[in-house]
Amino acid sequence: MDMTLQDEIKKVQHERGAVILAHNYQLGDVQDIADFTGDSFELARKATEIREDVIVFCGVHFMAETAAILNPDKTVLLPAADAGCPMADMITGDQLRELKAKHPHAKVLCYVNSTAEIKAESDCCVTSANAVEVARSFPPTQEIIFVPDRHLGSFTAEQLNREFILWPGYCPTHARFTEKHIQTARAEHPGAPVLVHPECPKPVRDAADAVLSTGGMCRYVNGRPEPAFIIGTETGILHRLRTENPSKTFYPLLSHAVCPNMKKITLEKVLWCLRDMQKVITVPAPTALRASKAIHAMLAIH
Repeated sequence: MDMTLQDEIKKVQHERGAVILAHNYQLGDVQDIADFTGDSFELARKATEIREDVIVFCGVHFMAETAAILNPDKTVLLPAADAGCPMADMITGDQLRELKAKHPHAKVLCYVNSTAEIKAESDCCVTSANAVEVARSFPPTQEIIFVPDRHLGSFTAEQLNREFILWPGYCPTHARFTEKHIQTARAEHPGAPVLVHPECPKPVRDAADAVLSTGGMCRYVNGRPEPAFIIGTETGILHRLRTENPSKTFYPLLSHAVCPNMKKITLEKVLWCLRDMQKVITVPAPTALRASKAIHAMLAIH
């Protein structure tokens, strides 16, 4: 049945002149049907290179928004219209404008995991893969507001020995991880390096062997000799890691670290969205223009 679905998706995809992008946290069969799979930065970069007229974005709403901002002349489809992001919803445009008013000389760095409205109020976007590099491009004396993820913000500030003004947002999935989980995993799988995402709380990051984006985890594993790894992020990445490294073993730091929104897209929904050309993601032109400046500022640095 799955193969029939995949064949049908490819048929309709060809008819529509579409490209399928998938985030590393998507279901395994959705990753397999995609033309390109990656983390937020890899997908943002890929979105600037697309020639096809239709983009099917298998991720969450803010990711499809970013693709639409970068491709105003293309049709961007999100197979699950209700696939949102709790972290992105933890700050509003009004709240950010109020914070900016309190710190009029600050520059705003916003995690790409944010709405178009927040990007439009920001000076530069960052991802978990490039936050440190982007922040380093600002003078050491520059006051920086970092939204919405306090964990990625604190990690970035620590790497540069700086202090940021942090918004108290967080990823509910990564907030589940604790030091105890790492202690237990190390006892169960001695010798396996622990890799965690910078969205994890500081005690978890401090207890890990490496703090990396999902794309960074893939590159790290490819270059290491160890036969097994403990992975502290959303479990969807395990599919890509196992596919690219069939001779290695990967253990989730927490088996129920699952983002329910990332799992809303199925092969059936990919097919339906291509057939019906729904749901189309659009961003109002004034917001898109301002948000695109923050996104391109990031892409120009990395």
